[in-house]
Amino acid sequence: MAATILAKRNAYYAALEANNKHQEITPWLTWFAATVIEAQRRSIALVDFLIDKTRLLDRLRGQLNERQKKALLRMLREGPKGFEGALSAGKYASITGASPATATRDLADLVAKHALLRSGEQRHTRYEIAIPLRPVPPVAIDEHGNLK
Repeated sequence: MAATILAKRNAYYAALEANNKHQEITPWLTWFAATVIEAQRRSIALVDFLIDKTRLLDRLRGQLNERQKKALLRMLREGPKGFEGALSAGKYASITGASPATATRDLADLVAKHALLRSGEQRHTRYEIAIPLRPVPPVAIDEHGNLK
């Protein structure tokens, strides 16, 4: 819950201020209920991500070299929102200290093992974790109490 409120900090203070000015608690309760629902959805997305992450790492156990492990764990550390900008061979080399040729071979191997998904070509090639990322859209409640 705290992470969701932190992410929506400006809306939180605006809702509090509006409640204090008008002495009407309904808008505050509506905002708070929507935030609770969003926090629940974020928690479910995180649990789903952790399950998928565990399955991926279990499936790859004993098949990766140290560079591949380091890069994969670095990408997974970002959680359900994913690795920003996806991974390029250059970023892989920077993370692992590998040469460009070794980075390209390691990444091709990770794609072959279904650990990464490849998109783009040549200099625009990017790699993303091969587990579904489930973004959580903001939640709002209309004046009738229905989710928007």
